[in-house]
Amino acid sequence: MSENKDQKFVYDFTEGNKDLKDLLGGKGANLAEMTNLGLPVPPGFTITTEACKVYLESGDEPVELRDEVTAHLDALEKKMGKKLGQADNPLLVSVRSGAKFSMPGMMDTVLNIGLSDKSVEGLAQQAGDERFAWDSYRRLIQMFGKTVLGVDGELFEEALEEAKAAKKVTVDTDLDAGDLKKLVKGFKKIVKTEAGRDFPQDPREQMDLAIKAVFDSWNGDRAKLYRRQERIPHDLGTAVNVCSMVFGNLGPDSGTGVAFTRDPASGHQGVYGDYLQNAQGEDVVAGIRNTVPLADLESIDKKSYDQLMQIMETLENHYKDLCDIEFTIERGQLWMLQTRVGKRTAGAAFRIATQLVDQGLIDEAEALQRVNGAQLAQLMFPRFDEKSSVEQIGRGIAASPGAAVGKAVFDSYTAVKWSRSGEKVILIRRETNPDDLDGMIAAEGILTSRGGKTSHAAVVARGMGKTCVCGAEELEVDTKRRRMTVPGGHVVEEGDVVSIDGSTGKVYLGEVPVVPSPVVEYFEGRMHAGADDADELVKAVHRIMAYADRVRRLRVRANADNAEDALRARRFGAQGIGLCRTEHMFLGDRRQYVERLILADTDTEREEALKALLPLQKQDFVELFEAMDGLPVTVRLLDPPLHEFLPDITELSVRVALAEARKEPHENELRLLQAVHRLHEQNPMLGLRGVRLGLVIPGLFTMQVRAIAEAAAERIEAKGDPRAEIMIPLVGTVQELELVRDEAEQVIAEVQAQTGVELKLALGTMIELPRAAVTAGQIAECAEFFSFGTNDLTQTVWGFSRDDVEASFFTAYLEKGIFGVSPFETIDKDGVGALVRSAVQAGRATRPDIKLGVCGEHGGDPESVHFFHEVGLDYVSCSPFRIPVARLEAGRAAAQSSGSDSR
Repeated sequence: MSENKDQKFVYDFTEGNKDLKDLLGGKGANLAEMTNLGLPVPPGFTITTEACKVYLESGDEPVELRDEVTAHLDALEKKMGKKLGQADNPLLVSVRSGAKFSMPGMMDTVLNIGLSDKSVEGLAQQAGDERFAWDSYRRLIQMFGKTVLGVDGELFEEALEEAKAAKKVTVDTDLDAGDLKKLVKGFKKIVKTEAGRDFPQDPREQMDLAIKAVFDSWNGDRAKLYRRQERIPHDLGTAVNVCSMVFGNLGPDSGTGVAFTRDPASGHQGVYGDYLQNAQGEDVVAGIRNTVPLADLESIDKKSYDQLMQIMETLENHYKDLCDIEFTIERGQLWMLQTRVGKRTAGAAFRIATQLVDQGLIDEAEALQRVNGAQLAQLMFPRFDEKSSVEQIGRGIAASPGAAVGKAVFDSYTAVKWSRSGEKVILIRRETNPDDLDGMIAAEGILTSRGGKTSHAAVVARGMGKTCVCGAEELEVDTKRRRMTVPGGHVVEEGDVVSIDGSTGKVYLGEVPVVPSPVVEYFEGRMHAGADDADELVKAVHRIMAYADRVRRLRVRANADNAEDALRARRFGAQGIGLCRTEHMFLGDRRQYVERLILADTDTEREEALKALLPLQKQDFVELFEAMDGLPVTVRLLDPPLHEFLPDITELSVRVALAEARKEPHENELRLLQAVHRLHEQNPMLGLRGVRLGLVIPGLFTMQVRAIAEAAAERIEAKGDPRAEIMIPLVGTVQELELVRDEAEQVIAEVQAQTGVELKLALGTMIELPRAAVTAGQIAECAEFFSFGTNDLTQTVWGFSRDDVEASFFTAYLEKGIFGVSPFETIDKDGVGALVRSAVQAGRATRPDIKLGVCGEHGGDPESVHFFHEVGLDYVSCSPFRIPVARLEAGRAAAQSSGSDSR
């Protein structure tokens, strides 16, 4: 029951508008908007998301809902001049889902509600077409049986295939009225057997059950999986749209289609979409019958085509964006069934945004909001080398770009199973349906032999940024035998490697080599956006990135440990290094020096080991400061526990045992094994590491500080401009930092005295322990900067050992909705984020000019970047490849915040 007696649960299409998506869902709001614009929309009404929420919470619909639906149905019947399901001239309706955010194919739809054994005859008389009426009736029983009564849809498909085989035809349209009458009889038997009840003959019962089924579909497995994938909140609910039916299956002068105001794959302007004569809407999206290009409609029905072109222009200008449109033509009369801002590929998003700016429809600030970091990251993925000699075996429609390679699999279950075992797979189907969603998510790419750019596979793949090739008709897909036959008779078996190019539609046998994307070449300076031959996409990316850089407040640094990475980061737009991990400088050939340090029994041995490391460390820093000349470089002193620099305990034990058995010298291995046992910890992440190492092992941190100071002095003497910052890791109390700072300042003073060079080296700390965050005000008294180490902070706040939990139970937590997304991927705003926010406030209260940044992996995560902008950090730091993404999202965060301030 609802608590508010005055709450309105049903809105006529004439009552809403496009801004009521929270209440009416995207479909209902846009149907209302098109009605307001005077476009030809079949009359109908929308049941709100609030009614769905009441139903899902209580298990029953609001008591007021039935009366409201009855009142709106009465009004619709008066408007249409006929009653729902009446025998002689029946009103038929569709019941369709429509959540706030588009979830293509994930929830339920039922068409032709109102048909029964009696009204089907009336529809035949009304339409003057008996075949059409019985085709509509069999569609209702099929959809209702599967969607509302839970009957296995394959049973209906098999019966339909048997009917076509008996008549020796291959397409539905070749079945006549007599064939369809028999099919309806068979369908009703399937319903009776599988559902344990007869197909309902009462039209109102049909409609009420369909409405409940749509509500229930919000919590269906595929809908929940899609929401997790797309990070759509689970508490929004869906609206239900009840719309008077218009029919595209009345003959050759009728049909149905999907249109885009621009190409959703490339962003280019033109006539894009699919049309199918003598069909209902689901036939196009399902990809069961191959469509014709929308442009062909001009020769089929010039009047409807011209009207559609005008409406498409009206809608794009009104929404100021690419529009995705569903329409039906009923005996030459065009009807608009849906519009929405269309899903598009990453490349199309950037192109369309700049095109709309050039057309004066949006400004640069809005263009920046039309793209995102995930799309930019997708554009930076490698693409296939077109010069490769790998055999091309087919070509389909380029539905969603990318270069995907994997083993061929022919069902969703296998795709998921193989993917979880570490295999990369390509999901190959004749056509996909919503039940394939988990396999589509698991696969590297999707290949279908049927369907076009508006098919289920294409629409869902574009939304997920997944590579997809559709409608490769020359490929014969046999899902039962798990194989695909290509022209010339070659057979691709399950497990064979195939490659698909979602940008060209080409399909290859074997693995195709890849080359860098033009966007990466642009960021690396190998392609100039202003050059005449510059890629159109590169030009669009350049324009939007330039605007993002102008408006962003957050600076973007790189996590880089050597000069090569630093130079690449600088080319990608890094404004310094936010994290240089010095432990990486101790690996490889230098591991022997660390072993000497660990095995040192006397002060002299320890000092000699440190003395050997000093020049190596210094040279590393000289090269790094030179690469980042004029930009800040934050150097983190040694952080991991020392045992990580020693051989594996099992490996060492074997070496010692073998040496003893062979009576070979093994004193060094024995000492190393004793050291490994001595340094062993139950939980090394919380043991002797970070600042604790510097305080327990005399001379370790001072050696590193000296190397940094001497390198800075050398660069200054060479007329360079080093801007080194020394960062002490894992500080939990200000006393730790004070002790290390005192030693560091003493060393810096000694280097200044020795070289005669004035050094300005900032000293700060990582905030990566809850206690450090809570006592940030005290720590700021001793720190000139904070860098939030959100990787460790997340582990310690949640009590997680990342190496263990991600493999053991994170999948279950995501499936159960405990996490919307892994807290290691996107910052946990309520927990970890709250500590970051309070530490920022406390640090600035103590030291107003303190510099604040983040150097965990969250620094390159789009959603997290917005949070760091909001709490007032000065910079984010991330891996070099993610720098463009962080730059873009920092610009978007600034533009959003500026837009909300102005409102």
